[in-house]
Amino acid sequence: MRAIAFPGDDTTVIREFDDPVPGPGEVVVRVRASGMCGSDLLFRRGAIAVGTDIIQGHEPCGDVHAVGDGVTPMMARVGDRVMIHHYWGCDACPACRSGWPQMCEREPSKVMGISANGGHAPFLKVPARTLLPLPDALSYKAGAAIGCGTGTAWGGLQRLGNVAGDTIVVFGQGPVGLSGTMLASALGATVIAVDIDDNRLQRAKSFGAASTVNSRSSNVVEAIADLTGGRGAPLILETSGKANDDALAVLAPWGRACFLGLPGHIEFDVQAHYKKQWTLMTSWTMSTIEQLRCAEFIAARNLPIDDIYTHTWSLDQGVEAYEWFAQQSDGKGVFEF
Repeated sequence: MRAIAFPGDDTTVIREFDDPVPGPGEVVVRVRASGMCGSDLLFRRGAIAVGTDIIQGHEPCGDVHAVGDGVTPMMARVGDRVMIHHYWGCDACPACRSGWPQMCEREPSKVMGISANGGHAPFLKVPARTLLPLPDALSYKAGAAIGCGTGTAWGGLQRLGNVAGDTIVVFGQGPVGLSGTMLASALGATVIAVDIDDNRLQRAKSFGAASTVNSRSSNVVEAIADLTGGRGAPLILETSGKANDDALAVLAPWGRACFLGLPGHIEFDVQAHYKKQWTLMTSWTMSTIEQLRCAEFIAARNLPIDDIYTHTWSLDQGVEAYEWFAQQSDGKGVFEF
């Protein structure tokens, strides 16, 4: 089969791989949609070396195509519509058993696109335990987004705790930030969306933002002060990795801030801020449990998750697709099979 790989020199190649065959405890998924994620560009540029022997794409979604020995009908059946948690570990340590295989305590986790083949291919082999049911109300594209980008926003919001009734500033309105805006609004928060691009901010309004601030043309601190009656923001979700200073500058006393954007850097003077009683936290994607909860939440509220995507590509357009995506100027792409 043909699939997408990255040599690590800021290019994309499409090459032949063997069709996967499931071993004991494994399944082969017929990929229907595979999302493009900003972290893919780290692999493409060689910042994280992976090589052309690894198929890229860690946001896959599809149907169970074949099952290996030991996979019971309770685990997976041919034809099941499934999402995939793109990490797996030992499946026995406390982290794995609580749904956090990316934090496996016994061995390095397998990660799609880095140490295991990903979903930019017609077929994908994974352990059966990585599968999660895709709600009937959701498209394959929706399931792909929830598998990383949208799920990452959900994970950050869950780290922040109850956001209903509060004001939250979402810094960055790329795919993760737009997802954060959509989900926070649906959870009952008043969202202030911040970005440097007016087109992204206009999209943020369609995803539920009550107000928007262009941080390139406006003073963010003054704008947030005006929008919050001078109190500052009680909640922050930073998704860009580039606005950490602004995030701290607008965070209100007793505020909570979660930082998702990579690579990112945070530095502050404790003496200048310790009286503010802040809670600062990070978040790493989401657990298997929260991935499913995110999907069920989106389905129950009929949220416009498919509109996260601005471009749809075929596998044969993989080189062109990543040339576009590397510009990071417009939206999110997805491969459909």
